[in-house]
Amino acid sequence: MKTPQDFFGTAVKKLAPNGTYDTDGKTILLWKSPGIEEPSQADIDAKIVEFKAEWAVNEYARNRKEEYPEMADQLDMIYWDGVNETTTHKDAVNAIKTKYPKP
Repeated sequence: MKTPQDFFGTAVKKLAPNGTYDTDGKTILLWKSPGIEEPSQADIDAKIVEFKAEWAVNEYARNRKEEYPEMADQLDMIYWDGVNETTTHKDAVNAIKTKYPKP
């Protein structure tokens, strides 16, 4: 799930993984999968509520991911911390974790 705008399609896919349909992004306009039960709008809406809650709870993780240095840079920091007996990597990671704490 990338953004809140993807919630409708993700909800339908979760409820009917092999279903195909036409949509306006909010409702199913045409169900194209005979033999596969079309999810109700109520079921889709309920799944969207679940996804929105999960999205909100995990905001800290998305924020951390954006701010963490690239993995190669982190490995370089760890190496030089070992050589120089410093805590550069630990301090950098701790600053981000402090800025975006887990709920």
